[in-house]
Amino acid sequence: MKFSVNDFCPCGSLKKYKKCCKLFHDKITFPKTALELMKSRFSAFAVSNSDYIIFTTHENNPDFTIEIKSWSKDILNFSNNTEFKKLEILEFIDDEIESFVTFKATLIQGKEDISFIEKSRFLKVEGIWKYVDGNFLN
Repeated sequence: MKFSVNDFCPCGSLKKYKKCCKLFHDKITFPKTALELMKSRFSAFAVSNSDYIIFTTHENNPDFTIEIKSWSKDILNFSNNTEFKKLEILEFIDDEIESFVTFKATLIQGKEDISFIEKSRFLKVEGIWKYVDGNFLN
C-alpha cells in the first residue's frame, strides 16, 4: 500500500503521520511511554519500516536476531502483504522500567482476517522503550 506523510497516522491518533509516529520513526524524538512505542511500532509495520521495528525490539525478544538482512526481509514481507486496518488500546499498565499494553490489531491478509489481541511487555533500556514479548489473548 502506498503511504503518504500527509495521510492520517496508522496508530489512530487522527494526526497526520508526519506530525505523529514519523517523528519516532526518524528518531527525531523517542516514545516517552510504552504506549507511544506500541502505537509507533504498529505504524512502522503499516508503513513498512523494518529498521524501526528492529531498533525497538529488545534483545530478549524471541524474534531478535543478529541476522538483520533476513529479519528485515521477513518484516517487510509481512508488512507489504498485510492491511493494517485499526489499532485499539484495551489496557495500559505504566511503570518506569516495565510496562504492559493490551491491544487489538485489526489486520487483513488477502481476504483473510488475521486480527488478534495481545498483551505486550516493554522494558526501558538506557532511556529507550523496547518491545520484549507478548501473549495472545482470546
